[in-house]
Amino acid sequence: MILTVTANAALDRVLFIDHFEPTSVMRAERMVDSVGGKGLDASVVLQVLGAPNIAVSFMAGNTGQALAAILDSYGIQHDLVWVHGDTRTANVLIEQDYHRLSHIMTVGYEVNEEEWREFLRKIEQHAPHADWVIMGGSLPKGCPDDLFGQVTHIAHQHGAKCLIDSPGKPMLAALPHKPDILKLNRSEFKATFGLEAAALKDLITPVRELMRVIGVDCVVITAGEDGILLVLPNTAYRAKAPQQVAVNAAGAGDSVSAALTHALTQQMSWEESLRLSAATSAAVVLTEGTADCRMEDIQRLYPLVSVECFNE
Repeated sequence: MILTVTANAALDRVLFIDHFEPTSVMRAERMVDSVGGKGLDASVVLQVLGAPNIAVSFMAGNTGQALAAILDSYGIQHDLVWVHGDTRTANVLIEQDYHRLSHIMTVGYEVNEEEWREFLRKIEQHAPHADWVIMGGSLPKGCPDDLFGQVTHIAHQHGAKCLIDSPGKPMLAALPHKPDILKLNRSEFKATFGLEAAALKDLITPVRELMRVIGVDCVVITAGEDGILLVLPNTAYRAKAPQQVAVNAAGAGDSVSAALTHALTQQMSWEESLRLSAATSAAVVLTEGTADCRMEDIQRLYPLVSVECFNE
């Protein structure tokens, strides 16, 4: 079982327009409400992959009720901590003329100490049954910076491995607890660790040095059309799927967390796990809903993914 952990959930309201015109009245051709929040996105993908999973998240208000109903529609098992206020709405603007998206986030809930401690108790309850814990996204106001570090500590106590996808302070505060996989997109990785290179493969050496310093054995960097870089102590891989005409790319990065951990629980090699991750990420952009995908697209794209190996 894979446990997904989301501290700052969102309802993604996906609005399809031709293109953005400042100061004008724009009418959406259609609107789709879908799941938002990195851990919850991962659960959507895990459902498609047929991977047992449980989603733990804070939730609040009428928007939270609507989001929980969407989780139910996917058949996602969840254990929610209900708090005061309302869950965020992420307005996702899809400009169909340019195949690009933008996010406009609303302010969400705030949690208190009793509530985040209840959140950790739920992690404690489910961690003994988990092979992996995926945690990601931002933290709502009121949560300690090291919330994901505490989640990692609890998971490791029960023998579960951890993937964290949360830039900035939450990632840095979790490092003393040695997450098993650090996963960020390229811009988040630069903002968090100050590392960048002209070519994705040129990041391998500085990332490996960072891994040695912080004591982590795997870093995954997603880079859109440039592919996905996975760095291990003695080997690195870059996977690249054929470029797709994107309908909605939101959640494509989160699908990597889901596919990678699922593949590893199935004893797939790092190379094949990354291949599945790239195929799943490419499949996600073909649907209107955030993180939504179809198994037939994943299976079609899987053999088309190129994987390069870079030995030390």
